[in-house]
Amino acid sequence: MLFGLITDLAAIAVLAYVIYFRRYRRRDLLLAYVAVNIGVFTVVVLLLAQRADIAIGFGLFAVLSIIRLRSSELTQEEVGYYFVALALGLVNGIAGEIPWLSLTLTGVLLAVMYGADHPDLAAGVRRQIVTLDVVHADPDMLRADLEHRLGGRLLRHTVVETDYVRDVMVVDVRYTLAASRAPWAARLPKRKAGAR
Repeated sequence: MLFGLITDLAAIAVLAYVIYFRRYRRRDLLLAYVAVNIGVFTVVVLLLAQRADIAIGFGLFAVLSIIRLRSSELTQEEVGYYFVALALGLVNGIAGEIPWLSLTLTGVLLAVMYGADHPDLAAGVRRQIVTLDVVHADPDMLRADLEHRLGGRLLRHTVVETDYVRDVMVVDVRYTLAASRAPWAARLPKRKAGAR
C-alpha cells in the first residue's frame, strides 16, 4: 500500500501540476483532480483490504463522477484529465498486488497525456463558437466573412443557430491560423530582404 500511495501521489502531482496546470492555468481543477485521484485510490485500497466486491466501489465513483462532470461546463480536454486522474488512482490502488504493472501503466498514462495534449501538436488548429451580427444566406459569403474575422482558413463550420428577428447567426468553426499568426511561426527565422 505504501508503494502504491507514493507512486499515486507522484503521478497525480505530475499530471495535475506539471502537465495540466502549466498548459491551462486553471487552479480550481487542480484540487478536483487530486481529490478524485486520492479518493479512488483510498476506496480501492479499502475494498481490497476488506475483500469487498470491487463493483460496489466502481458504481459509487461512476455516480460521483457523472454528478461532478455535469455540475460545471468542462472542455473535452478537462474531461480527459478527469478520466486519467481516476485511472491513476485505480491503477495505483492495486499496486500492492502487482507493483511493476502499476508502475508501468502509470508511466504509460502520463506519457500519453503529455504527448497527446502537447501544445505543439496541431498548434495552428482552433475551434471557436462565433456569433455574427449578420445572417448570411450565401454559404460562400459566410465562409469569407468567418475567414476575414478569424484571420485563418476554415476547415469546417456548422451553423448552430440562425435568428432572423435579431439578425444573428451562431456558427461552430474549426479553422487554421494564418502562418503569420500561428504560435510556431514566431519561432521561424526571419528571411533577409532579397532572399529567395
